[in-house]
Amino acid sequence: MEIFDPSGLALPDDVPESHSKVQELRKLAQWAEGMVWCSPERHGAMTGIMKAQIDWIPLSIGAVRPTQGKTLAVMEVSGGSQSFNALNQMRVLGRWMRMITIPNQSSVAKAFMEFDENDRMKPSAYYDRVVDVMEELYKFTLLTRDIAPFLVDRYSERKESAEELSKRVNQRSI
Repeated sequence: MEIFDPSGLALPDDVPESHSKVQELRKLAQWAEGMVWCSPERHGAMTGIMKAQIDWIPLSIGAVRPTQGKTLAVMEVSGGSQSFNALNQMRVLGRWMRMITIPNQSSVAKAFMEFDENDRMKPSAYYDRVVDVMEELYKFTLLTRDIAPFLVDRYSERKESAEELSKRVNQRSI
């Protein structure tokens, strides 16, 4: 397991792709078989830093999509009442990046009340749900590990050459 700390990650397009935090994030995205995206919900949406992290993961590197076929779990924490806005936004982005987004998810309301003085989550129904989500991610990752290439295989991409695909998705002039 690896955890990416976004501290020091610049906004997309503010630094070159060679920036050390961008390279660290991209290396982890390529390495991972499954990912957990967790964001606080602020002003009814995922945070800007969460979206910036997702935006730095390219849809393709050459003709390779670094997230395609990988499993994804989404979770959020809220300072107030339970909401699902950030979860829904992350699900849309996961599908856009052709990830296998698991059905289960977790939203922890009044998160400030759910952790002890050592920053450990207290036993509760929310805790149980987080464990359920992680178990499901693990199971889906194992189930899809060897068949992910089959699940994400698309006629339109088999028809298109790698060079044509690279030209189409790596449009620098936009």
